Formats: sequence, structure tokens, C-alpha cells
Amino acid sequence: MREHVLLIGGGGREHAIARELAESEAKLSACAGNKNPGIARLAAEFETLETTDPAAVADYAEEIEATIAVVGPEAPLDAGVSDALEDVGVYAFGPKQADAKIETDKAFQRRFMADNDIPGCPDFETFEDMDAACEFIDEYDGDLAIKPAGLTGGKGVKVIGDQVTSEEGKAYIRESEYDRIVLEERLIGEEFTVQAFVANGGLETAPAVQDHKRAYEGDEGPNTGGMGSYTDATFELPFMTDADYADAVEIIEATVDALEDYRGILYGQFMLTAEGPKVIEFNARFGDPEAMNTLPVLETDLLDILVAARDGDEPPALEFAAQATVCKYAVPEGYPTDPSAGAKVQVDEESAGDALLYYASVDEREDGIYTTTSRSFALVGVADSISEAEEIAEDALAVAGEEGLHMRHDIGKAELVQRRIDHVAELRSE
Repeated sequence: MREHVLLIGGGGREHAIARELAESEAKLSACAGNKNPGIARLAAEFETLETTDPAAVADYAEEIEATIAVVGPEAPLDAGVSDALEDVGVYAFGPKQADAKIETDKAFQRRFMADNDIPGCPDFETFEDMDAACEFIDEYDGDLAIKPAGLTGGKGVKVIGDQVTSEEGKAYIRESEYDRIVLEERLIGEEFTVQAFVANGGLETAPAVQDHKRAYEGDEGPNTGGMGSYTDATFELPFMTDADYADAVEIIEATVDALEDYRGILYGQFMLTAEGPKVIEFNARFGDPEAMNTLPVLETDLLDILVAARDGDEPPALEFAAQATVCKYAVPEGYPTDPSAGAKVQVDEESAGDALLYYASVDEREDGIYTTTSRSFALVGVADSISEAEEIAEDALAVAGEEGLHMRHDIGKAELVQRRIDHVAELRSE
């Protein structure tokens, strides 16, 4: 019987998943709150619905007789969409609501790590009393990261000593409407992520990725959902050793061992410190943009991974092409603080040349595709080296133009990568 895969979500990450599944023997359908034109062109059906409504998603899955579902974003996982799909007999590659708390509740995440002796956990405290949190900042010997316990789209964290002063941090806590926050030691080093395919107690990992959260070149400006990312032609990044990658995988393995029924993607965001990898956070799904780096070089059929998970098997051994990738996002002018929508997107799949184009949040009209107030589209270069991949992505950005858009041109450039290498070398020599 031909598999019928339902993809849930309409962003750039989901466009990358859709492209992989469209190359398989499966029938592909999709649903999302927004109609992603790239996914719509690949899918046999595309339904616009509220993906945080578990009953609506389950009803649609039943209606189209889906055999497997893939949950892309975190919000449907938090809402219990995987649970609802299982209730109607559709296997969902994505954790159930209780297991998704490893991402959706940062207070739970840290307590879970501490209770299960997961390595790489920084010092932390959780607070429901905001005055007590401010007192902790005054008393703590060092800088702290301030994290809302719930989902904030990657833009709620404030780091004392980097983004804000102690007084500004306390003002942020008092002025916010968060009911719970986590305060944890500020980690110094270089960030990287590793995504693991998890099913039936086993896991397989993808190459390490470095995302760039800051809005402006040189790692300046406010945090965003991610302005772009890169991988090397190896599983490690240029500033990492084989042992660094292995240590990160060991942390993910320990986490999966403690989450007995976990399935889907477990994404570890790490800080490579002088003492080795420490966990910044876990995510319960593919990263966006990290999926756009790793899926294009995945040589194992994604459908085979999903079917194995559904049928009770561990993920098959994964093969990745020995190529580097560079992803650069184009976002609306003024993003993330005051974005302006309505710019016409001037690049398409043909004019992107050798780059891969992934639509994120765009508005397709009769006369073309236009930006919204969220990240618009990503362009990905794939080549034998980071520098070659960066040139491919940059050439496509030149076609897109700058009108109404903002992008970070420095991602993947030799100077920025070398800064990462020098930074880690400096940390390790101290």
C-alpha cells in the first residue's frame, strides 16, 4: 500500500520536509494556518486550518486517510496534536504533549535534566515569584540568562552581560507578564545544534549546524527566529573536534534514555564551552533553519525513516552527503522589532540558480508572492566547502534584491567562520 503522509505546518522547515517527501514514493498532503506556495506545489492536497486545534488536524487526517503524519512546528506539539492523531489511528512522527515538554516548558526541561543526571546542564533556578527572581540576580555571583518557561518563538531570552545589564534584566522580568521564568548561568562559548531522529528507543544524528540568531551582521541586534545557518562537509563544524560532537551525542542519548517513549526529532542546542558542550535548550522538532541545512544532504529516504518508526523499528543508519551547506534567510525590513509587510519577492526556484529556495511566511497573490511580517524565505547553497556553498546562497540573494528585505550577508563567510575558530581556541587556551 502506498503511504500517505500528512505534513503539519507551513514554514521554511516544513517546505524542506515536503521537498524530501515529494521525492519519495509517498503521497503527500499538508495542512497549516498559512498556505505556503512551495509546499502547495509539492503536495497533492493542502488544507488551511488551525494546527493547534488537535481535533481539526485529526479530522483532516482521517478524512484523507493519512497513514503517517509529520508534525513540523512546536505549537501543535504543545497543543497535543500527536496525541489526537494517535487516538484516530494515525502514527505521528513527533512527540506526544507530555514528551514535548522537553521544549515547551523550560522549567520542566531543566528539572528533568537535573533529576535524570543528564550531563551538560548549567546551574539554574526556576521562579514563579518575580521579586524572588530579581533578588536571585542581585545575589548570584556571575551573569545569568533570563528565560521565560514557555514558548516564545526563540525571541524571549535576555542574557545579562551580553544583551542587557542586571538592572535592565530585572526591569524586563518585572515588566513582563510571564508567570514562570528560569534563571541559569550564562554560558560562554560557541553555539551549535545537533538534530537526532528518534524512534523506539534508538536514534541517529545529523551533522552539527550553527544558527545565527542575531538580526544584524557581526552578531549584533535583537534575537530572531534565526537569520541563517551553515554546516561543514563533515559532521563537525570547523571550530569543533570529533570529541565535541561525540559528547553532544552522548547528552542526546542520555536524554532519550530518560524519555522512554520519545519519538520524532530531538534537537539539542549546545554551547561549546571551555569545559565541553553544555545544553542551552532542547527542541522537540526540526530546527528552522537547521532542517534546511541537513535535509538537502540526507541521502537516506526520509519516508524509510518514518515507516521504520511507525512499524516499531529503530531509525535506519543515516547517510549524509559529504557536502557543506549555507542557509541565508531574507526577512521583512524592520524584522523582528518593527517588520514591514508587502514587498514583492523577486526570486523564484528558477532564478535562484544553484541555490535551493524555501518559502517561509509569504502571501501568494495573483500577481506574485509578497512578504508578511515574519521571516520570508531562505536560500541554501550546497557545495563541497562552506565558502562555495556561501557563494551559491549569496548569488541567489543578489537576485532577490534588497527592496523591502533584510538579510545577513556575513553568514558562512570565511571571516565569520574564522572568528568562531579563534574564539574556541582562545577559550581552550585559558
